[in-house]
Amino acid sequence: MNNNHQERFAHVTKAHPCFNEKMHDKVGRIHVPIAPRCNIHCNFCTRDINSCETRPGVSSKIMNSQQAIEHVAKTINEMPISVIGVAGPGDALANEDTFEFFKQADKKFPDLIKCMSTNGLLLADKAEELGKMNINTITVTVNAIDPEIGKQIYSNVVYEGKVYKGEDAFNILSNNQLKGIEKVVAEGIIVKVNSVLIPGLNDKHIVDIAHEVKKRGASLMNIIPLIPLGAMKDYERPDCAMMEKIRDEVEEIMPIFRACTQCRADAFGIPGKHGHDKHLGMTPASHY
Repeated sequence: MNNNHQERFAHVTKAHPCFNEKMHDKVGRIHVPIAPRCNIHCNFCTRDINSCETRPGVSSKIMNSQQAIEHVAKTINEMPISVIGVAGPGDALANEDTFEFFKQADKKFPDLIKCMSTNGLLLADKAEELGKMNINTITVTVNAIDPEIGKQIYSNVVYEGKVYKGEDAFNILSNNQLKGIEKVVAEGIIVKVNSVLIPGLNDKHIVDIAHEVKKRGASLMNIIPLIPLGAMKDYERPDCAMMEKIRDEVEEIMPIFRACTQCRADAFGIPGKHGHDKHLGMTPASHY
């Protein structure tokens, strides 16, 4: 990490709760659910519209970009908010409303940190555009770099109008993820990498991912436990001992984030601040 990148990372982590564990229960943030479409299929993923589950891929409703801007404006009048982001319920980069929202947000809320999460399929293609929109941070989910493992995690990828499956699908995804990380880092964007820990499949592979994404310029890594759903509903969720072991191994390679609570695509508020961690259904959520 060069000096300029270190300075940007230090500046962002002072206020961004997904990059600084000390700020996790002190800083308000909003996820706007404007990205329902996805361009890949992860075998553990089940997207849904509901008000009861607390996990990624879930929202109580979908907004368009203008509704999202209005929601942000209303929320910042009710509570202190420092971060706005797009985290689904599909993939941020596969939805045009994401780009329209951030273009408007850059003008209307210039002081807020702007972030998004993505599977990375379109990251290389969109890197320059993301830089122009003044995106501060991007979280890229990278669950494998080995095709033998990756083809068991992803069932298909839709790229440039064509459907790919198996190893071909994974190779396109992985190549675009890694190239994309390099490109957005070159645009001055701070990158965190999420990896879903899947016992018996990629648990011994996470350290390889850490070495590779560090080489590409990622600043931070976050290991999150598999929520057994979809085609992986019969897999075991990793226990605390496995999570800590892998996190400790990764921490020898690059900084690790340990406070993630796998939040919904429509969450907003300040975790732990009474009544402020909510989603658009306006009922209390157990995690942000």
